[in-house]
Amino acid sequence: MDYGLQGRLIFITGGGSGIGRAIGIEAARGGARVALVDAVAERAANVAAELRDLGAQAMAQTLDVRDAAACEAAVVCVEEQMGEIDGMVACAGISPPSAADTMPDELWTRCLDVNLTGMFRSVQPVGRRMVARQRGAIVTVASIDGLGGHAGRAHYSASKHGVIGLTRALAIEWGRFGVRVNALAPGVVDTPLLKANIPPDHLQYAMVDRNPLGRLCRPEEQAGPALFLLSDAASYVTGSVMTVDGGSAAGFFTRWNGADLGSRALLEAGAYGTPPSLS
Repeated sequence: MDYGLQGRLIFITGGGSGIGRAIGIEAARGGARVALVDAVAERAANVAAELRDLGAQAMAQTLDVRDAAACEAAVVCVEEQMGEIDGMVACAGISPPSAADTMPDELWTRCLDVNLTGMFRSVQPVGRRMVARQRGAIVTVASIDGLGGHAGRAHYSASKHGVIGLTRALAIEWGRFGVRVNALAPGVVDTPLLKANIPPDHLQYAMVDRNPLGRLCRPEEQAGPALFLLSDAASYVTGSVMTVDGGSAAGFFTRWNGADLGSRALLEAGAYGTPPSLS
């Protein structure tokens, strides 16, 4: 799909796997140039090689987004080698599970440091340059856990609520300088991070069976919405949160005791009772 990003330079944090990788691939297919960073050098290098195989100009760096000086240096390196950054996707994040009452303080701190503080530290040097040039678009990757809560994810949910608040504040602060900032709120995406942290039985019950579409999201299904938000088609969109979750945040359970609550046969059989008369 053509998002009108031909020749534009897109900077992606967390670009070595999952959603970040998928966005990089789709951007490259659309003719964009891509600079990606990841905490793991090998992952970043491998994805950059994939993008070059697609004919795109791409570079990779290793970056710990918790390090403000390193974030600044990474952006300087990108602009020296590839030119001015036109769009950014801030995708770096972690999601280690832990019950709130037994969560080690170090785990809480690490999650907030990467997902929220690291988000700000990586976005700030890009945003500063965009403000000076009075143009640019930024997409932060939040989560539907930033719209509600999730047992076993108090730290993650808090961090993603913070990302949404940060996104809206930056949109307000930078909008008059021609810089748009929006958040992508994915649902459950089939990534290595997910499978490393969620037991298979919980994944089926809590993630798949509760989803109106009845399946996990593929990483590439997050790429289109992200690139739309970076594109000129979204030129009047800022401070928004785009939910891409298969309907998970729309309501409650779609299955009960193994039965599909969306089944027309069950509805027609009166399985949920007879509607009251309106007369």
